[in-house]
Amino acid sequence: MEGYWLFLALLVSALLLGFLSVIFTLVWVLHYREGLAWDGRGAEFNWHPVLMITGFVFVQGIAIIVYRLPWTKKCSKYLMKLIHAGLNTFALTLAIIALVAVFDFHNTANIPNMYSLHSWIGLSAVILYSLQLVLGFVVFLLPWAPMYLRALLMPIHVYSGLFIFGTVIATVLMGITEKLIFALKAPNAYKDSPEEAVFVNTLGILVVVFGGIILWMVTRPRWKRPLDNQQKLEGNEEVVTTKDCNLEFSREARKQNLNLDDAGQRSTM
Repeated sequence: MEGYWLFLALLVSALLLGFLSVIFTLVWVLHYREGLAWDGRGAEFNWHPVLMITGFVFVQGIAIIVYRLPWTKKCSKYLMKLIHAGLNTFALTLAIIALVAVFDFHNTANIPNMYSLHSWIGLSAVILYSLQLVLGFVVFLLPWAPMYLRALLMPIHVYSGLFIFGTVIATVLMGITEKLIFALKAPNAYKDSPEEAVFVNTLGILVVVFGGIILWMVTRPRWKRPLDNQQKLEGNEEVVTTKDCNLEFSREARKQNLNLDDAGQRSTM
């Protein structure tokens, strides 16, 4: 693999940053906020950032680059599809639980739902992510989709996945900023940069850098998973057919030449 050590360094950095993002989120809600519970109050809301950053950022990021891992290139493509789909399903499950937590908290506290840009884009990202997962399952995981349809939808599938991931990163930044503005009041208002604000701003930087590394790794052509033999046969069916025809023609030509040579030898004996 070209640039193996660079890839490994970026992978370790991404894992470390993603793990730190989750840890920072837990410290935020357990130390600075009300903790975690499922009681309709602030502690229930705190599940929202924890599950979103864990699932929708960290797990989704790993799902995006799982095809790039060099030690999985000997694994079958179907196995990697199952792992990719499993990670994305897990991420979506955590995101849905996070939505349930925030809606339940809002309804209990009589806070309006879906009034901020964060909520609009966030819910849109979850819906698009769900559609992306269903489309990927039906077209790329199940065996009955024709190859021309897979070839047609693959660029859309790849672009939409990266678009959703970038949208999630932006939505997380809006969400944690919105939470700090609402939660921090004078004399420790957000504008005064109290300890909690600095800590959560650092969390936002970790999330951005994590997302940037994931997007860099997945967009490098040299780290793309090579096509296996089955994919080459399926994706280039016409070329393979032509080659097969040429091969058969060559075999027939060689047989005819051998027959002519044999006949010529017999005629000179």
